[in-house]
Amino acid sequence: MVLRVGQGKFLRRWRVAVALGAALAPSAAVAFDGFGLWPEADAPIAASPHALPYKLTFTVPDGSGVSVSTLRDASSLYSLRKDPPPDGFSLALRARRDFAPLVDALWSQGYYDAQVAIRVDGVALPMGNGDFTAFQRAADAYRGKAAAPVEIVVSPGKQFVLRRLAVLGGDGKPLADLPERIVALRPGDAATADAIRGAEARIVDFYRSRSRPLARIAKIAPVVDHPAHAMDLTLNVDPGPVAAIGPITMTGPKTFDPLIARSFLYLKPGDPYSPAALSNAKQDMRAIPAIGAVRIKEADKLDAQGQLPLNVDVGDRQVHALGIQAQYSTIDGPALQTYWENRNLFGGAEYLRLEAGVTYDPANTGPAQSLFGFSDRNFGGRVAAHFMKPTIDGGPDDLLADVSAERATTNTFGFQGYTANDADADIALRRRFSRELSAQVGLDAQSGDATDALRTVYYNIVGVTGSATYDSTDNLLDPTQGVRARGAVAAYPGVFGSLYLYTAKTEVSAYQALDPGSRFVLAERARVASEIGPGLEDIPANLRLYAGGGGSVRGYAYSSLGPRAPNGAILGGRSALDSSMEIRWRATDTFGFVGFFDAGNAFEAEVPNFSLPLQMSAGVGLRYYTGFGPLRLDVAFPVNPRPGDPRFAIYASIGQAF
Repeated sequence: MVLRVGQGKFLRRWRVAVALGAALAPSAAVAFDGFGLWPEADAPIAASPHALPYKLTFTVPDGSGVSVSTLRDASSLYSLRKDPPPDGFSLALRARRDFAPLVDALWSQGYYDAQVAIRVDGVALPMGNGDFTAFQRAADAYRGKAAAPVEIVVSPGKQFVLRRLAVLGGDGKPLADLPERIVALRPGDAATADAIRGAEARIVDFYRSRSRPLARIAKIAPVVDHPAHAMDLTLNVDPGPVAAIGPITMTGPKTFDPLIARSFLYLKPGDPYSPAALSNAKQDMRAIPAIGAVRIKEADKLDAQGQLPLNVDVGDRQVHALGIQAQYSTIDGPALQTYWENRNLFGGAEYLRLEAGVTYDPANTGPAQSLFGFSDRNFGGRVAAHFMKPTIDGGPDDLLADVSAERATTNTFGFQGYTANDADADIALRRRFSRELSAQVGLDAQSGDATDALRTVYYNIVGVTGSATYDSTDNLLDPTQGVRARGAVAAYPGVFGSLYLYTAKTEVSAYQALDPGSRFVLAERARVASEIGPGLEDIPANLRLYAGGGGSVRGYAYSSLGPRAPNGAILGGRSALDSSMEIRWRATDTFGFVGFFDAGNAFEAEVPNFSLPLQMSAGVGLRYYTGFGPLRLDVAFPVNPRPGDPRFAIYASIGQAF
């Protein structure tokens, strides 16, 4: 979803997209929990002569720090509150089962002197095997009349703290290579189970990330001193031996040759073991659309060569998918898009995707015929087909082919853009050298016409294309380390009477964590593009270069930066340059904040000559972190706006801005 706001008219400039369909898999399901904003109602079941409903309350001292949600998770009285027992006897049995779990829950929060009482109408339930007749009678008195008032009263006492902490190796000596920041426990910290378990997990992850796959906590020895309200804790760690990846076996897929899947598995026996390498391997294999879930099972011991055997279990994905998307924008008008996919076309994981879409731009003006009250000049549309044949002859080469036909109209904040009709076909061969590096070469042919404020250009172009991609980042949607770079060139030499044109584009982004926990990340991006050959007026408007918008210079309308005609019409340029810088702060596990600065423009010259000033913007963003990636909300403000530029813009999407 993208929301853009400009010129102070918040309610007049907006855009929203709603997905109406997705993959047609028989097991597909969607759930929405409202992010926990609407908790389940706790109203008790109505009184009945055949059951004994009850209303449960938790009483804890103010300011004690006891988490009521933890108590609820431990209580069967709470989890079964919608399933009332038949009588007071059954209620007493249910309540008695709560004592031990509730005490354990309080211990887990560091309250080792905690006491728990369970009452009905002030009558306490005795612990252990004591007589609960009084409790039973007090509960039965409400049968058929009202919900019995059950109260869990917690007296937590003082929270215990860590007094001494020792993390020792197998030789009984402190582990010299274990950083303090990994343990992250110090004397004086609350002696909670969550804190201790967190330290254990971090210690094991630390050694596993250093090629020790069998790392484990061998022994936990807590000593609780009740009079001092303190705990002495000793953790004995077995880091295990350093090991490499051993033999790799594969289970599945079932519907196409496993050699195809294996060609996307860049792990090799002898490579250093690391959890990150295994995670990357699963992500790499899912680049084949026919592959569903990928699970990697590690052996529980090393082989005779001291290596760790792996089994890769590859699942098959649903073959067909159908989707539809509708959106509306007061800037761009309505749009409707649909697609169909076959992910295993000929039984060799071949991928075919067919797309079709239609748009209507109400702001487009000019003479036109009327179609049911709509101007046919304002309609745009696109049909396309994409084909991929992975792993030609079982190697790392893939065949890619794309065909498309498009009619596009653009109009930005009242400024005239262009109208273009274009047909495009290209075919390419891609070589995957490693998980980080790939390159491809191909042939491209285009034909069409484009009309803008300068003139109408009819064109045919035929040429050779090439590109290379490098990606060493640690996460697709939320990178904290690494570099992404892509360079692309195309040569259309003017053969067969076609337009001659040479293009080049380079885009690089880099990411650097500023602290050991990757809470602060510096992210930078730069793009440079150039077109060499004919003059600006001879290049079709839809092939020129533009800047501005969510993937370029935020705060400005999409593709609105660059040379303009005297009447303000957007012309585009023969070169473009833009860059972005962000400071990303993950304040909690759920929320983060971003500050950013963007700058860029497009120019009439073949290389950026800064004949126009760089348009700049600054802004702030909010991130909500989910299991599949961060949800992004950015607000951008132009620093040096031109007449007609928006005052600000809002962007929302999945993943970071770049």
